[in-house]
Amino acid sequence: MKLILLGAPGAGKGTQAEVICEKLSIPAVSTGNMIRAAIAQGTEFGIKAKSYADEGRLVPDEIVVSIIKDRLVQDDMKNGFILDGFPRTVPQAEALDKMGVEIDMVITIEVEDDKITKRMSGRRVCGSCGASYHIEYKPSQVDGICDKCGAETIQRKDDHPDTVKSRLEIYHNETAPLKDYYSKTGKLKVVHGQDEVKDTTALTLKALEG
Repeated sequence: MKLILLGAPGAGKGTQAEVICEKLSIPAVSTGNMIRAAIAQGTEFGIKAKSYADEGRLVPDEIVVSIIKDRLVQDDMKNGFILDGFPRTVPQAEALDKMGVEIDMVITIEVEDDKITKRMSGRRVCGSCGASYHIEYKPSQVDGICDKCGAETIQRKDDHPDTVKSRLEIYHNETAPLKDYYSKTGKLKVVHGQDEVKDTTALTLKALEG
């Protein structure tokens, strides 16, 4: 199956991608992870993308499309895949169509903006090992200290409330129109995100079966 996951930043697409990946034994491709890795490694692409990511802006289509195009032709993608974070704009969706990629289903995870802001602004990440925490839902045993390695936990710049607000505005203006784009094809399934991850997962798996 070739699947696209849509949803605002912080809606929990990554978690659902992992579940579907395990269930269907197909790779999940996260554009966000690819971009963050490139930034951390200081690659040419990462340098170009950093200024956009730091300000919560979308990385230009031509950069993202070229990265995805190279990924789609790799051997592990032949039996299907999950695209998490791509396409993010209608032009990116059109570029995907032009590649001749036939998408089987598009699932959008819907969560209210205020809940997303609370989720994301409370996230903390270990600056050393990358372990993830949340000040309310999953706090570290000692505030500001990673349970796993003892290093300091930090709030990523793109999790700051002002940046989250900016990212949500961009989502509604540039990414949300994809729901109409794919709805016209009859391939769009809507999942309403729940407070408990397991409940959202149950709805996602139900949508997948339908």
